[in-house]
Amino acid sequence: FSLDELRYEYPEEIVPAGHTPASWLRALVFDGVPGRYPEGLPPAVAAQIEHELALIAELKYEPYFLTVADIVHFARARGILCQGRGSAANSAVCYCLGITEVDPARTSVLFERFISRERNEPPDIDVDFEHQRREEVIQYLYAKYGRHRAALTATVISYRSRSALRDVGRALGIDAQRIEQLARAHQWWDRSVQPERLREAGFDPESTVARQWLELAGALRGFPRHLSQHTGGFVIARDKLTRLVPVENAAMPERSVIEWDKDDLDALGLLKVDVLALGMLSAIRRALELIGQRRRLPFRIQDIPAEDPATYEMISNADTIGVFQIESRAQMSMLPRLRPRCFYDLVIEVAIVRPGPIQGGMVHPYLRRRMGLEPVVYPRDEIRPALERTLGVPIFQEQVMQVAMLAAGFSGGEADALRRAMAAWRRKGGLEPFERRVVDGMLARGYRREFAEAIFRQIQGFGEYGFPESHAASFALLVYVSAWIKRHEPAAFLAALLNSQPMGFYAPAQLVRDAREHGVTVLPVDVSRSAWASELEGQRLPLRDVRLGFDRISGFPEDAAQRLLAARAEAPFASAEDLARRAGLDARQLQLLAQADALKGLSGHRHQAAWAVAG
Repeated sequence: FSLDELRYEYPEEIVPAGHTPASWLRALVFDGVPGRYPEGLPPAVAAQIEHELALIAELKYEPYFLTVADIVHFARARGILCQGRGSAANSAVCYCLGITEVDPARTSVLFERFISRERNEPPDIDVDFEHQRREEVIQYLYAKYGRHRAALTATVISYRSRSALRDVGRALGIDAQRIEQLARAHQWWDRSVQPERLREAGFDPESTVARQWLELAGALRGFPRHLSQHTGGFVIARDKLTRLVPVENAAMPERSVIEWDKDDLDALGLLKVDVLALGMLSAIRRALELIGQRRRLPFRIQDIPAEDPATYEMISNADTIGVFQIESRAQMSMLPRLRPRCFYDLVIEVAIVRPGPIQGGMVHPYLRRRMGLEPVVYPRDEIRPALERTLGVPIFQEQVMQVAMLAAGFSGGEADALRRAMAAWRRKGGLEPFERRVVDGMLARGYRREFAEAIFRQIQGFGEYGFPESHAASFALLVYVSAWIKRHEPAAFLAALLNSQPMGFYAPAQLVRDAREHGVTVLPVDVSRSAWASELEGQRLPLRDVRLGFDRISGFPEDAAQRLLAARAEAPFASAEDLARRAGLDARQLQLLAQADALKGLSGHRHQAAWAVAG
């Protein structure tokens, strides 16, 4: 028996009667064109679509695209905000199908990053859904295909430096507190433990125990530790999955998990759709709804004006608490130096504050060139097309692939193999065979050794989370949308963030403080006015008042809030005693409302009668 005998077959029900997969995919793509290009399809995009459809047909991937499109259309019909990202953002077909939201014409498309003949495996499309509603999408897949045909993939978690130190230390009987002291002092990317770190934890580096500990931990590094559920990779088959792979019940009810690592599934060519969760999508959808309700008109992402100068000014001032992807301290320190002024600047901002470009030494050269402190130079004109958009400094995975093709003679498939080796290098190694191929290929074409070796260091840096340009573009769109809402609708922005917790870097109290600094009036919870979630109050536009909801009271149960709201809808509360009786609140719930000053507007809120009613 050989694993090659396992032949995956796509689901059949995604193609309606009278159509082939190819004809149905073409029909859906061109049905989506008017919505994406209302002024007519640009000739370059039309040619790109035909190129993609031809390659998709040659490799027989149509059912895969149709399956993903079906999932996205289900989510949109339910009002669930979603967006494809990753290499799929290189695809004009995905854009017209509504899977991705970034027009590939806005970035430098490298379709081989998404699909290539040499790779001969299905493309990998990642779709983010609202984090609080992703389960609806997962259950739709189980309902449509059945748990015997659909399951989540697994991922093998391997030992890294800290986990190896902890597990070996426990096995050797070392005191748990001292183990933790050493593990915390050790950086995850560092493969060796410095003697001074051992001494700080109270160990003699030359002792038998210390030497055994480090030797065994080093041997375990990279070895499988346990099997975990993948964050959202779904495999869907035409027939029973158990004919192809072993399947087990997940710990969570109504879920199944394939017992193989996702990389093994890729090797078999099994269809995998990544159904991922993203908190900012929940917040953006809620903010758009709040804005639309107060404007009395539907308000969509497409209605947000592009390239708004006031939004970019706010971003350049690092006024970005709560904004997607650029709210960390590292991003805030970069923003005043980069000073984004257009969408592509945001794409670079998202990608440049990453270990890949930082370790590859690309951040400071880019900033110096952007500020005019050093000239923009290219080692050879032939690689200018790959590097021109980032001032001669490679920042994105696609650029490294393009440089390998233009400067080292790689084919598209070889460049993709390099990209895959970059992604797996941190876990498995495997970049060594490419070093000679890259460096020798560039030397043979007249490049200086220093530049060739710098490019390979950049490749190694991308092994530590380098960003593909298409992925950065998808995220940059959400950066801009969330920043525009914060700049022009700060009250809706705050309410949406509060209603989408937990998410982001900042606690709700920090978000409230920042909103107040931007002129938002944050009104306390009030039993006579509040809903379960935070809402906007007032009539004048733009709205600046946010009324906090009962969910902001820690420990106050939602069922008690719903009883309170139902009783209030029948008639206003005459007193705290009336509230306690009609809403059926117990003493603890009444106490929580009192502590939050939510009873302040009611007479008798300090009266013993109310507490007597509540028991």
